Amino acid sequence: MFSTVNGIINYSQQTIQAARYIGQGFIVTLDHMNRLPMSIQYPYEKLIPSERFRGRIHFEFDKCIACEVCVRVCPINLPVVDWELRKTIKKKQLKSYSIDFGICIFCGNCVEYCPTNCLSMTEEYELSAYDRHELNYDQIALGRLPISVIEDSTIGTLSNLTSLSKKVMEGHSNSRNVTNFSS
Repeated sequence: MFSTVNGIINYSQQTIQAARYIGQGFIVTLDHMNRLPMSIQYPYEKLIPSERFRGRIHFEFDKCIACEVCVRVCPINLPVVDWELRKTIKKKQLKSYSIDFGICIFCGNCVEYCPTNCLSMTEEYELSAYDRHELNYDQIALGRLPISVIEDSTIGTLSNLTSLSKKVMEGHSNSRNVTNFSS
């Protein structure tokens, strides 16, 4: 008799717990149903990347001293630095520099540890190509600065969506796993 009563109590507690989980799921679903769509018309509208965004790398050939620090700190030894030693001036002279963005993981170590600041990150994120060999940028392609999203008059920028994730996540403040995508 005692085990039957305990079984009924356990079953009722499990039923109440399951009803709570279902209720929480419905609340999240209803919260998402009340939101406006977040899609943008991509080729014509672009989001402005955040300040710390790591896009394509920009390279300044004149500043590089061919020290190869960027190659040593790269987790995959990606930048290819070709140089020759000038015996008359006893210094290295850079001949070519290239990065394959099909392999690059955009960690930013090369930019951070460059002693002459000849490398910098840009806000360019459109690095798609039909042939993977087109993603291998030499010093000429790396030296070109992309047009800023803000300065491009043909594109409508959506700067008000840069803080969208904060607004979206306000309803989830009681949740355990809150992620901020704006940084």
